[in-house]
Amino acid sequence: MDEPRIRAVLVDDHPVVLAGLKSVLERAAVDVVAAGTTGAEALRLVADHRPEVLVLDLHLPDMNGLEVLQRLRRLGYPVAVLVLTAVRDETLMLTLLREGAQGYVLKDEALEVLPHAVRAVAQGETWLSPSVATQVVRRLREDTAASSPPPSSGPVPPLTPREAEVLRLLAQGLDNAAIAERLVITRRTVQNHISAIYGKLGVRSRTEAMRLAFERGWVRLGES
Repeated sequence: MDEPRIRAVLVDDHPVVLAGLKSVLERAAVDVVAAGTTGAEALRLVADHRPEVLVLDLHLPDMNGLEVLQRLRRLGYPVAVLVLTAVRDETLMLTLLREGAQGYVLKDEALEVLPHAVRAVAQGETWLSPSVATQVVRRLREDTAASSPPPSSGPVPPLTPREAEVLRLLAQGLDNAAIAERLVITRRTVQNHISAIYGKLGVRSRTEAMRLAFERGWVRLGES
C-alpha cells in the first residue's frame, strides 16, 4: 500500500538548496505545496496553504527560525516544524524543542534523512539527527544534575510498565524506530505509548518528558 501523501512548505534562503530538497521530498510522496526564502514568507505560506509540515531553515535574511516558530505558535497554526540547519549549538537545540519544534535536521545529512524526518513529524513524532539526539540527552542530564537535588528513585506513576519502559528508552535519546526495534513493537504502537505518556505526565514534548524523567529519578543520570 502506498504511503499517504504529506503536504509540506519549504523555506530556505538558498534557491539551490530549495530545489534539491523539493526534488528529494517529491520523490518520497511529499507534496511541496509552496517554497519561500524568508521568515515572512514562511508565515504567509503556512497561513495560505495550511501544510502538515514546515521545513524551516534556521537562518533567514529577515528573522531567525526561532522567531518564526514563536510567531506560528502564537497564531495557533497546527503545523509540525522541522528545523533545518548546520548549527549544532546545544542551547539553541533545546530552546527550539521547548518552543515547539518537532524536529532538528542537520544540513550535512538533510538529503539522506529528510523524507523520513518529514514523515515522522507529520505523524506526531519527534525527529532528531542522531548526533543531535546524543547532545540533547547529555545536556539535559547535565542541566538536571546541576539544578536539581539528588532524585529519589521509584515507580513512575501513573504510567503502565510498558509506558515506563518506553519513557526510559525515550530519555536515553532513542527515536521511535529504535524504541520499536528494542521492544519488538510497531512504530505506531510506540507513538501511541508516547502520546499516553505526554497526557499522563502533563508534558507537550519529548524534551519535557526527558527532563521530567531525569528530575524524578525515573532514569538515572548515568544510564545509557
